[in-house]
Amino acid sequence: MKKPISKIIDGKRVIVKKPELLAPAGNLEKLKVAVLYGADAVFIGGKEFSLRSLASNFPISEIEEAVKFAHSHGCKVHVTCNIVLHNENLEGIKEYLMALDKAGVDAIIVADINIMMIAKSLNPAFEIHVSTQTSTLNSKAVEFYHDLGVDRVVLGRETSYENLRSIMEQSPVDIEYFIHGAMCINYSGRCMLSNYFSARDANRGGCSQSCRWYYDLFENGNKLNDETMPPFSMSSKDMCLINQIDKLIEIGVDSFKIEGRMKSIHYIATVVSTYRKLIDAYCEDPDNFVMSDFYKDELFKAANRATCEGFFDGSVDENDQLFNLRDEHPTQDFCMRVVAFDHDAMMATVEQRNYFKVGDEVEFFSPKHENRKMTITQIKNSADESVGVANHPMELLQIKVDFPLDVHDMARKLRK
Repeated sequence: MKKPISKIIDGKRVIVKKPELLAPAGNLEKLKVAVLYGADAVFIGGKEFSLRSLASNFPISEIEEAVKFAHSHGCKVHVTCNIVLHNENLEGIKEYLMALDKAGVDAIIVADINIMMIAKSLNPAFEIHVSTQTSTLNSKAVEFYHDLGVDRVVLGRETSYENLRSIMEQSPVDIEYFIHGAMCINYSGRCMLSNYFSARDANRGGCSQSCRWYYDLFENGNKLNDETMPPFSMSSKDMCLINQIDKLIEIGVDSFKIEGRMKSIHYIATVVSTYRKLIDAYCEDPDNFVMSDFYKDELFKAANRATCEGFFDGSVDENDQLFNLRDEHPTQDFCMRVVAFDHDAMMATVEQRNYFKVGDEVEFFSPKHENRKMTITQIKNSADESVGVANHPMELLQIKVDFPLDVHDMARKLRK
């Protein structure tokens, strides 16, 4: 029997089936940030059998550390084993899955049926999730994977809301749905352009993102693009479903997935904390929830490409294509992260991440408190000397602050 989505509690409707917020983590630092900023689960890639080979990725020893940290904060760890296997990739998969089970991971994300079957034969403690790479877009495919014994299906990004709603009504397994991040010009990332153009197999972790390259256009041997018409790219805008979260919660989607294992810690902290606050606020009182501009404004304080809602309404057109309009500049610049705080002196020890100086206005944000703004009036270096600028990456500094801060809070420099 399906769990009810909402109940009346103390005279008001409350969402009792709150979706899991699943965040990306390309390395251990990013994982810790995602956990601390509100993720219910994180997905990571191991050194083997994982896409996104350009991410740092995790050896088994770091996976063990990641699991220990995440579990201590009530967060789950999913490991991607989502390459499309060729014969030369078959060796070692069983041993790797056994090592993941021993490390205590909560789920693996799999695209190849052979890996699913091997995993099932091992009777592991972890769940088996079907990767978006399988392009699952209908109820019958979900039933097929259920019959194989999987626990969750990650739907293809091409799944519209109406199809999703129909799938949710019938699904015998958990359903995971992308809500934010990069899209792909091919079905769920199953692309061959990289193989042809750079001999890097996109389906085995080597994607060179050929769709984001710039291409000259020719007709009958004549070059069409010039100063007035720039080179062509095939890339789509990124997905952002922040305005549709209420609809997705109300149909009972089990997990909301954010894409971006190669993104910065500032991006992860900003996006995860924004969706965390939005989901919690809606679930607490859905009938009186009012969507404010805060959530969308907050998202775009991190670097984003232009966004759209993907296939949510069932169609896309030229307005969902980037056409070289690749503005990835944040509205605010990440400049520091708090590593210690002295309440008596109201001094924060910070790790410098980008240039800032005395006189700059900054905004601190946190998973624990509302955003707070102040002007930098004092900076001290490790020798306790006052300095006017912070221009050495990762330098530990002390700054005078106007309000209490927590370890792991971050600050953005406000643009004038």
